[in-house]
Amino acid sequence: MANVTITVDGQEIQTQEGEFILNAARANDIFIPAICYLTRCSPTLACRICLVEADGKQVYACNAKAKDGMEITTSTENIELERRAIMEVYDVNHPLQCGVCDQSGECELQNYTLELGVDSQSYHVADVKREAVDWGHIHYDPGLCIVCERCVTACKDMIGDNSLKTVARGADALEAEYKESMPKDAYAMWNKLNKSVIGLTSGEEMLDCTSCGECAAVCPVGALVDTDYMYTSNAWEHKQVPATCGHCSAGCQISYDTKHTSISDPEEKIYRVMNEWNYVSLCGAGRYAYDYENRDVTKDEVAFANAITAFEKADTLKFTSTITNEEAYILQQLKETKGYKLVNDEAKAFQTFMKDYSEISGTSLYGSDLKVAHNSNFVVSIGTALKTDNPNARYAFNNSMTVNKGAGLYFHPVVDPVIDQMGKSVLSINHAPLQEEAALYLILDLFAKKEKLPSEVSDYLASFHNMKTITVTETIKEKVIEIVKEMKVNEATGEEEEVEVEKSKMVPKKVEKEVEVDENRLLEILNAPKDFEEKMEKLLKKKDAFMLMVGPDLYTHPSSRNLARLCALVEKYTDFELVMIPTFTNTLGVSQICELDDEAGSYSIGYNTDADFKLAGLGDGDLDMPAINQQEGTLTSINKRVNPTNVAVSYGGYVLNDLANAVLGKAVENTIDYTEQLPVAKGFQEATFDSLPNHYENDGTEKRGYVLDNLAVTSSSDESVTAFDDKADVENALYLANPVRQFSDFTAKPHQSKEKPGLHASKAYLDKHELNEGDKVKVTTAKGVVEVEVSHDHFIDGEIAYLTTFDSKLNSEALFDGYRFTSASIERV
Repeated sequence: MANVTITVDGQEIQTQEGEFILNAARANDIFIPAICYLTRCSPTLACRICLVEADGKQVYACNAKAKDGMEITTSTENIELERRAIMEVYDVNHPLQCGVCDQSGECELQNYTLELGVDSQSYHVADVKREAVDWGHIHYDPGLCIVCERCVTACKDMIGDNSLKTVARGADALEAEYKESMPKDAYAMWNKLNKSVIGLTSGEEMLDCTSCGECAAVCPVGALVDTDYMYTSNAWEHKQVPATCGHCSAGCQISYDTKHTSISDPEEKIYRVMNEWNYVSLCGAGRYAYDYENRDVTKDEVAFANAITAFEKADTLKFTSTITNEEAYILQQLKETKGYKLVNDEAKAFQTFMKDYSEISGTSLYGSDLKVAHNSNFVVSIGTALKTDNPNARYAFNNSMTVNKGAGLYFHPVVDPVIDQMGKSVLSINHAPLQEEAALYLILDLFAKKEKLPSEVSDYLASFHNMKTITVTETIKEKVIEIVKEMKVNEATGEEEEVEVEKSKMVPKKVEKEVEVDENRLLEILNAPKDFEEKMEKLLKKKDAFMLMVGPDLYTHPSSRNLARLCALVEKYTDFELVMIPTFTNTLGVSQICELDDEAGSYSIGYNTDADFKLAGLGDGDLDMPAINQQEGTLTSINKRVNPTNVAVSYGGYVLNDLANAVLGKAVENTIDYTEQLPVAKGFQEATFDSLPNHYENDGTEKRGYVLDNLAVTSSSDESVTAFDDKADVENALYLANPVRQFSDFTAKPHQSKEKPGLHASKAYLDKHELNEGDKVKVTTAKGVVEVEVSHDHFIDGEIAYLTTFDSKLNSEALFDGYRFTSASIERV
């Protein structure tokens, strides 16, 4: 879009044509009051307090779009009358319980009432009984609710759960005289407010959603509160610690709200996690799985000495990607100096996939990020269980549909009701396992500039097409003449008489004809619907911003090299941008920093993973280590950002840096002293930790750490790809995945995110195998046997189940041969 110049209260500002006036003003630090509007969401016009005058006409700043030369006035006598009346209406019957309200001190109703100088009340209406209810993890008090609808909008436009809506309040009608005496917009707002409260779309008594808590985060008052947080603290008592979420690769900006545990215990405790909800949305793990720290740890000198002995004996360091970049750099230093093997299977698979991709792309990293996905209007997802692998990727997918009026394709063997409910503009294709290559070939076939594709690839795509003559029946309109009798006046006699007249009309007629059609066998292989082409024609109308998101199913696929090359070809020869979902918290950072090995040696030290000697951030090993929320350092996100994170709660034990100092004979004081030493040759910058910002600006610009340089690498002139087995499948398929809100042992530990590990199954799967929740079963694959408990996951559908990975004690990965699907038999114990 073109840049335009508008004038707000005499100040010339630059913005994009079509940008909402409110966003343009905020980006330039110009204050316009607004309660109902959320950046990244559709305007609702619920509060109407953002009234401004544009070119002499009163408009709503959240909904009116900027045009070049527009003159805007944010305050006039009439606007101020409207705003004051609106705030008076919001205060009508609002309970006077600010002293004990959880939102007190950060309440927008308080703030705007004071900002607009509301010191008296002109309106009244009889109140109705509105009982507070617990919806599970969320508490709703309709007496405090101002029905701004931010919760409804966030749930629909940001998250995609669509779990909330407005429902009838059952209140008395407003007095008729108010319609004439009140300012127009204030009356319209009050009339709607007086009729409504917030309810559940399911009609049930409990929230049926993916439990992200975003509705409570965006609530401007105390109506929606996290049940666990209620009456535990006052907002003004918290110390806010800016950090980065350590659970998945999204790298969300968060704030740990901490204060002392109790009067008798001065130790800092995390009471809640907050976020900049205008610019980033959290999942349930980021919001609720926060108290996973390794508490009450002191420096155990005996355990430390044992660790040094283990390092002298070891030839391998095994670790997970739930570590900082600085720790990954320390591990790499240990490898380079002492010759240890570094083993991290999932990061190695991602590293190899990226290397294979780079052979064609000529770049060290994929080209795009989730912010671009948010702003796209046609998104394709392949090889990822989107809602659980990276919830923010799912939010971007949904936001593209709702706010950008976009469309999307979702390719995955597991039916996902959460994705399907995003609307008719999403087409889910539930192909068989191992057919991810067919999906990428289809994208190339549909969207590639064929004349630029390597001829070998074009020829292979052409082999899937077959021109076939078929007979079709269609309905045509045929002109038919019929004789009807009518009464007409005889001109000679002047009398009416019955006459016959001819009349024509068009009638439908079915005819058969032969037509040539192009049968695309890729659609058959992928189990695409019969009317796929027809649906695609509708979905692609007015679409001009394309995004491909790929995920972990591809990295361990038997044909991962071919898949990586196909991703590069899609990015190079179509209009699609590309983003890859790193498997875990810092998989991208680890894969850039560490030279990873394929196999372990004879004696291993494990960091947050089982080995001969274990360093553990959960206190379940031979030497304690800090958890991510007890560390300073950086994490590399899916958006290729090197984001800082800070210490939320104290830790008194040894850290990896202490071990490295002892083993390498160094005297590095702090782990973050390595921040500026991260490898520039891999895209990192020589930046000190304390120089890294961690916030968003008013225009949404992300000021967090820095973005990795996407370096040019040597590419190959060979852009060939290989044929795939279109008959490949996994019989009695079992998936390796997690339920919503779970990623690792660090999400399994917190008190609000407890979940049973084991076999999680759809309703159809339970019925087919005559299983019930709580049953014990034996799962057998070619790699081994495990006995687990059965749980029902109603967020998946079809005859499918998965083994969880979030509890490492289950060791479910050992039953799989790399790829996330395997054949399995289930037997009740």
